[in-house]
Amino acid sequence: MVRRATTARPPAAPPRRVAGAWLDDGALLARLDREDFPATLWIEGPDEALKAAALAELRHAWAHACPEAPRARVFRAAEVGVDEILAAFHGGSLFTPRELLLVLEIEDLGRGDKKIAALAEGMVRPSGGTCLTLVESESDSARRALEPLRAASEARWIATPPDRARLLAWGRRRLERLAVTAEAGLLESVAEACEGDPAAYFNELDKLIAFAGPDARLTRAEAAQVLRPAVGAELPEYLAAVAAGDAGNAARRLSRVLAAGTSEGNVLFALGNLVGGAMGGWARHRDLSAALRRRCPPRELARALDAVYRAESAWKQGRADVVAVLEQATREVAGVTG
Repeated sequence: MVRRATTARPPAAPPRRVAGAWLDDGALLARLDREDFPATLWIEGPDEALKAAALAELRHAWAHACPEAPRARVFRAAEVGVDEILAAFHGGSLFTPRELLLVLEIEDLGRGDKKIAALAEGMVRPSGGTCLTLVESESDSARRALEPLRAASEARWIATPPDRARLLAWGRRRLERLAVTAEAGLLESVAEACEGDPAAYFNELDKLIAFAGPDARLTRAEAAQVLRPAVGAELPEYLAAVAAGDAGNAARRLSRVLAAGTSEGNVLFALGNLVGGAMGGWARHRDLSAALRRRCPPRELARALDAVYRAESAWKQGRADVVAVLEQATREVAGVTG
């Protein structure tokens, strides 16, 4: 008996990685409305408030589409390993064949290329209808180490600061989701009161929705009673405007910071620390000091620090009103250029 030679089968080729499509707001929300969830979704961008709004829409759509597992499982990358994430992604059971998995702060997964490569490899082999969403925190520049995860994602969306039209669209979306109706012009008045700041806008909108009566209807008169936006009333927001060189916005935020109860001395210290950090010293807000350093050369930074010292000296010696010297120092530091 002659045995026929057999030809060994070549090993199966690994799944081919194809970079996912970038979605705009409309495309992302349209997929959620169709309950067409990507197996893997990548979210990045500088606007954290808009990311939170998008995740809220994702959670709501998932709860409607998947009543057997309506609640998302939330992980933080620094607290879990790749094995745990992939086990949840590929696992499933007879009772919960698919789940919504959110991995926040994905940049904290680790600096090792092997971890990122292992997760990317597992992401291109979805199973069971689970949706794995990776959320990258705001960053001054793109994190190149995470590129394999971006490329392995089926769909990608970036949360860029919205203009007025986009902000109003997200507001209408939230009202519709919660079955609340609003008088014409209400959303515009909220956006105007919040000066287009997304975090303040969504916060005030949520307050109005909670204020809605049994008829779930909001009027502009009710909004006028409830609206109390605190846009730029935090010290870091004031420092961010100074670091960006936006003197007008910095002056407005200075007034709000002082009105909110922050002492003049604390503001002067923070302003000096911002400039000193940009010159290489200790910085409480390192990212903002770095932004100021990128904008201004050393000679201009020295001039800015001198302006802060002069303001502090004039205040302590009683030679000028503290608010006036703060306003002057703010204009000088924000106005320095390369």
